[in-house]
Amino acid sequence: MASEKDTEDETAAEDSEELGSPAEGASLAKASDGEDNEAVEPTNLGALRYVHAAFFIGGILVAFVAHKILGLAWGWLANWPAAVRAVPQLVSYAEPDREGFTLVAGALVGALAVIQTYRREGIRRGADEVALELSKVTWPTREVVMNGTLVVVVASMIATAYVAVLDRFWGFLTTLVYGA
Repeated sequence: MASEKDTEDETAAEDSEELGSPAEGASLAKASDGEDNEAVEPTNLGALRYVHAAFFIGGILVAFVAHKILGLAWGWLANWPAAVRAVPQLVSYAEPDREGFTLVAGALVGALAVIQTYRREGIRRGADEVALELSKVTWPTREVVMNGTLVVVVASMIATAYVAVLDRFWGFLTTLVYGA
Protein backbone atom coordinates (compact mmCIF):
# COMPACT_ATOMS: atom_id res chain seq x y z
CA MET A 1 0.00 0.00 0.00
CA ALA A 2 1.46 3.35 -1.02
CA SER A 3 1.63 6.12 1.52
CA GLU A 4 0.80 9.77 0.79
CA LYS A 5 4.51 10.64 0.70
CA ASP A 6 5.19 7.98 -1.97
CA THR A 7 2.30 9.29 -4.07
CA GLU A 8 3.59 12.87 -3.78
CA ASP A 9 7.11 11.73 -4.77
CA GLU A 10 5.75 9.89 -7.83
CA THR A 11 3.71 12.94 -8.88
CA ALA A 12 6.75 15.22 -8.48
CA ALA A 13 8.87 12.78 -10.52
CA GLU A 14 6.24 12.69 -13.30
CA ASP A 15 6.06 16.49 -13.32
CA SER A 16 9.82 16.83 -13.57
CA GLU A 17 9.91 14.27 -16.42
CA GLU A 18 7.42 16.42 -18.33
CA LEU A 19 9.74 19.42 -17.91
CA GLY A 20 12.67 17.56 -19.41
CA SER A 21 15.00 16.55 -16.61
CA PRO A 22 14.61 16.66 -12.82
CA ALA A 23 17.18 19.45 -12.53
CA GLU A 24 15.48 21.38 -15.28
CA GLY A 25 12.08 21.03 -13.63
CA ALA A 26 13.47 22.13 -10.29
CA SER A 27 15.18 25.18 -11.74
CA LEU A 28 12.08 26.23 -13.67
CA ALA A 29 9.93 25.73 -10.61
CA LYS A 30 12.28 27.94 -8.60
CA ALA A 31 12.30 30.55 -11.34
CA SER A 32 8.53 30.70 -11.70
CA ASP A 33 8.04 31.07 -7.93
CA GLY A 34 10.13 34.22 -7.93
CA GLU A 35 11.74 32.96 -4.74
CA ASP A 36 15.44 32.35 -4.21
CA ASN A 37 16.52 32.57 -7.87
CA GLU A 38 20.09 33.16 -6.68
CA ALA A 39 20.19 29.65 -5.19
CA VAL A 40 19.91 28.00 -8.63
CA GLU A 41 23.27 26.67 -9.71
CA PRO A 42 24.35 27.50 -13.29
CA THR A 43 24.69 23.81 -14.16
CA ASN A 44 21.06 23.19 -13.19
CA LEU A 45 19.48 26.10 -15.05
CA GLY A 46 18.12 23.90 -17.83
CA ALA A 47 15.81 25.78 -20.18
CA LEU A 48 16.02 28.88 -17.97
CA ARG A 49 19.51 29.56 -19.31
CA TYR A 50 17.97 30.30 -22.71
CA VAL A 51 15.69 32.90 -21.12
CA HIS A 52 18.64 34.61 -19.47
CA ALA A 53 20.66 34.43 -22.69
CA ALA A 54 17.79 36.02 -24.63
CA PHE A 55 17.52 38.87 -22.14
CA PHE A 56 21.32 39.34 -22.25
CA ILE A 57 21.39 39.42 -26.06
CA GLY A 58 18.42 41.80 -26.08
CA GLY A 59 20.28 44.09 -23.69
CA ILE A 60 23.34 44.07 -25.93
CA LEU A 61 21.22 44.96 -28.97
CA VAL A 62 19.45 47.78 -27.13
CA ALA A 63 22.82 49.09 -25.88
CA PHE A 64 24.27 49.02 -29.40
CA VAL A 65 21.30 50.82 -30.95
CA ALA A 66 21.21 53.40 -28.13
CA HIS A 67 24.97 53.99 -28.52
CA LYS A 68 24.60 54.62 -32.27
CA ILE A 69 21.54 56.86 -31.86
CA LEU A 70 23.19 58.90 -29.11
CA GLY A 71 26.35 59.26 -31.22
CA LEU A 72 24.36 60.44 -34.24
CA ALA A 73 22.34 62.87 -32.11
CA TRP A 74 25.50 64.31 -30.51
CA GLY A 75 27.18 64.72 -33.90
CA TRP A 76 24.08 66.35 -35.37
CA LEU A 77 23.74 68.73 -32.42
CA ALA A 78 27.47 69.56 -32.53
CA ASN A 79 27.05 70.67 -36.16
CA TRP A 80 23.99 72.82 -35.40
CA PRO A 81 25.12 76.36 -34.52
CA ALA A 82 22.09 77.17 -32.34
CA ALA A 83 22.68 74.06 -30.22
CA VAL A 84 26.40 74.85 -29.87
CA ARG A 85 25.57 78.41 -28.71
CA ALA A 86 23.11 77.01 -26.14
CA VAL A 87 25.40 74.17 -24.96
CA PRO A 88 29.05 74.88 -25.80
CA GLN A 89 30.15 71.58 -24.21
CA LEU A 90 28.83 69.76 -27.29
CA VAL A 91 31.99 70.64 -29.22
CA SER A 92 34.41 70.60 -26.30
CA TYR A 93 34.92 66.82 -26.72
CA ALA A 94 36.72 65.23 -29.67
CA GLU A 95 35.03 62.52 -31.73
CA PRO A 96 36.75 59.56 -29.92
CA ASP A 97 35.71 61.02 -26.55
CA ARG A 98 32.12 61.26 -27.76
CA GLU A 99 32.24 57.60 -28.76
CA GLY A 100 33.31 56.65 -25.26
CA PHE A 101 30.58 58.68 -23.59
CA THR A 102 27.86 57.41 -25.90
CA LEU A 103 29.07 53.83 -25.44
CA VAL A 104 28.75 54.09 -21.66
CA ALA A 105 25.37 55.82 -21.98
CA GLY A 106 24.18 53.13 -24.41
CA ALA A 107 25.29 50.38 -22.03
CA LEU A 108 23.34 52.03 -19.22
CA VAL A 109 20.25 52.30 -21.42
CA GLY A 110 20.58 48.61 -22.38
CA ALA A 111 21.01 47.52 -18.76
CA LEU A 112 18.01 49.56 -17.64
CA ALA A 113 15.91 48.18 -20.49
CA VAL A 114 16.76 44.59 -19.55
CA ILE A 115 16.08 45.19 -15.87
CA GLN A 116 12.74 46.87 -16.53
CA THR A 117 11.70 44.16 -18.99
CA TYR A 118 12.81 41.32 -16.71
CA ARG A 119 10.84 42.79 -13.81
CA ARG A 120 7.57 42.46 -15.75
CA GLU A 121 6.01 39.21 -14.64
CA GLY A 122 4.05 38.63 -17.86
CA ILE A 123 7.08 38.96 -20.11
CA ARG A 124 9.23 36.76 -17.89
CA ARG A 125 6.50 34.12 -17.59
CA GLY A 126 6.07 34.11 -21.38
CA ALA A 127 9.81 33.73 -21.89
CA ASP A 128 9.90 30.87 -19.37
CA GLU A 129 7.06 29.13 -21.22
CA VAL A 130 8.84 29.49 -24.56
CA ALA A 131 12.02 28.06 -23.05
CA LEU A 132 10.06 25.19 -21.54
CA GLU A 133 8.52 24.37 -24.91
CA LEU A 134 11.93 24.56 -26.58
CA SER A 135 13.29 22.10 -24.02
CA LYS A 136 10.64 19.61 -25.17
CA VAL A 137 11.77 19.77 -28.81
CA THR A 138 13.52 16.71 -30.15
CA TRP A 139 16.42 18.13 -32.12
CA PRO A 140 17.81 16.10 -35.05
CA THR A 141 21.08 14.29 -34.66
CA ARG A 142 24.17 15.26 -36.62
CA GLU A 143 23.74 12.22 -38.86
CA VAL A 144 20.15 13.15 -39.78
CA VAL A 145 21.17 16.72 -40.60
CA MET A 146 24.14 15.56 -42.70
CA ASN A 147 21.98 13.07 -44.63
CA GLY A 148 19.29 15.69 -45.26
CA THR A 149 21.88 18.19 -46.44
CA LEU A 150 23.43 15.61 -48.76
CA VAL A 151 20.03 14.81 -50.28
CA VAL A 152 19.34 18.53 -50.91
CA VAL A 153 22.78 19.12 -52.48
CA VAL A 154 22.53 16.06 -54.75
CA ALA A 155 18.94 16.90 -55.79
CA SER A 156 20.04 20.48 -56.57
CA MET A 157 22.91 19.23 -58.72
CA ILE A 158 20.62 16.87 -60.63
CA ALA A 159 18.04 19.65 -61.18
CA THR A 160 20.77 22.03 -62.34
CA ALA A 161 22.14 19.48 -64.80
CA TYR A 162 18.61 18.75 -66.10
CA VAL A 163 17.81 22.43 -66.65
CA ALA A 164 21.22 22.99 -68.31
CA VAL A 165 20.64 20.06 -70.72
CA LEU A 166 17.15 21.36 -71.57
CA ASP A 167 18.55 24.85 -72.15
CA ARG A 168 21.19 23.54 -74.55
CA PHE A 169 18.63 21.35 -76.32
CA TRP A 170 16.15 24.18 -76.82
CA GLY A 171 18.97 26.50 -77.86
CA PHE A 172 20.03 23.94 -80.46
CA LEU A 173 16.44 23.56 -81.76
CA THR A 174 15.97 27.33 -81.89
CA THR A 175 19.18 27.71 -83.90
CA LEU A 176 17.99 25.00 -86.34
CA VAL A 177 14.57 26.59 -86.83
CA TYR A 178 15.52 30.26 -86.98
CA GLY A 179 19.13 30.02 -88.08
CA ALA A 180 21.97 31.89 -86.49
